[in-house]
Amino acid sequence: MRALLIILSLFAFMNMSFAAPYRGDARTARIPAGTAFDLQLMQTVDTMANQEGDVCNFVLLNDQKYQNNVVLPAGSIVRGSISRIKTAKMCSRGAVLYIDFDHIVTPTGRQIPLSLGFVGIPKMTYDGGIYNQKGYGEAVQQNWDKCVDITKKSTNYGLKAGESAPGIQYVTCPVCAIGGAFGGGCYLIGDSIIDLFRRGEDVSFTKGTVFKTKLTQPIDVPVN
Repeated sequence: MRALLIILSLFAFMNMSFAAPYRGDARTARIPAGTAFDLQLMQTVDTMANQEGDVCNFVLLNDQKYQNNVVLPAGSIVRGSISRIKTAKMCSRGAVLYIDFDHIVTPTGRQIPLSLGFVGIPKMTYDGGIYNQKGYGEAVQQNWDKCVDITKKSTNYGLKAGESAPGIQYVTCPVCAIGGAFGGGCYLIGDSIIDLFRRGEDVSFTKGTVFKTKLTQPIDVPVN
């Protein structure tokens, strides 16, 4: 009986000893949704060279603070992956790149899930894909803009050429304008025909490219 009491006492002591290090006052700092995260790409990403599922990592460039204390310092690693690639196709249909963000690694090695969205990228699909060229209609619009630019430059050239002699611009300006319009029209028609059979543009970002992103959901960072 006495031996049994000693064993039970030792067992209770061991339980108290192992339970002591665990604390119930763990504190976290909440970084709210909408917070800006400036990220720098750590490797080249290309819709021609990469595949769905490939990892793409980023370096956080701006400190994230809570009550004036840095809880996620610049230099922290944000891990993501290529979730989807729509490959470029004929008729000038460009590729579309989708990147998902997974988690950020804290200075203590903790991995905190996070959800980020790109901001400030002019060519994005409604569901968050990044592209350079949407399709044939956009290619024709680009050709039209080039045609207009050729005509304007030719007309301006005619005006400047006429500055050497009074009144001669009434000849040089119309001639150059007509020539520019003809050249621009030929470019518009010719390149628009070629665009029917041309493969669309790929999406490529080189190592070191900086992206503007924002948190779409708040995250809680352990601070003790």
